[in-house]
Amino acid sequence: MVDSTEQPLLPARIEAEFTSLLRELSSCGHQTSTLLERTRLPGWCRLPLFYFLGYVAKAEGRVSEADIRYAEGLIKALKLSQRQRRRAINWFQRGKSAEQLPGLRGLSLRLSNRIWPAPALIVAICLCHAAQLMGRPGKQRRYRCEDAIDQIGLPVAVSDDIFDSYASKVWIRHAENLAKPTSYEQACELLGVTRRDALIDIKRAYKKKVSGCHPDKLAQQQVSNEERALAKERLLRYQQAWELVKRRHRALR
Repeated sequence: MVDSTEQPLLPARIEAEFTSLLRELSSCGHQTSTLLERTRLPGWCRLPLFYFLGYVAKAEGRVSEADIRYAEGLIKALKLSQRQRRRAINWFQRGKSAEQLPGLRGLSLRLSNRIWPAPALIVAICLCHAAQLMGRPGKQRRYRCEDAIDQIGLPVAVSDDIFDSYASKVWIRHAENLAKPTSYEQACELLGVTRRDALIDIKRAYKKKVSGCHPDKLAQQQVSNEERALAKERLLRYQQAWELVKRRHRALR
């Protein structure tokens, strides 16, 4: 967990469950449909989930095909009956029509947090996934996602860690250029970890990244000059990221 001056600590009843779910999300390849198949999401929180999904989907004025496919994927993962499917779609449509969230829409999830935070956390992960269907979430999608997370009684900070997880494991795969990292978060993203990871895990990730583009290894392969130059740049960025991580951890001692 990062130092409290940068991000408030989560309540104890949430922290352990949240860490476990993030680990499970990573093992699922950041596919929330698979996460729903592996975890338990009670029936009473499914309709609010689809309402919030519709609300997030309409953030930029138009619901995309990706939003519809995502909602359909969750319906399939939850194995809803035809009747349940119709109700889920109806609530998705209601969420699309909402200009702002009704005050009691997430009440059941908010109340459950006191004794069982897992359902609300799973819903939050699904909403964050919806917000970044097209890559890094735009402001409007992110704001609506955070509004919904606040509505279900979770600290908005959980969205930061969920998005960090996607940044380090998903968005980085699509990055064409590697800029020099200037913050701890950027360094973690570049190394494929999150700010929640321990230093030993970050070091392991760093060594794995470096080994893939080290000159000695490339010398044994038939690679073009362009590929060799790109690998050299990547190696430099990984080294810069690791130095930034080490400085941060030394400062926290």
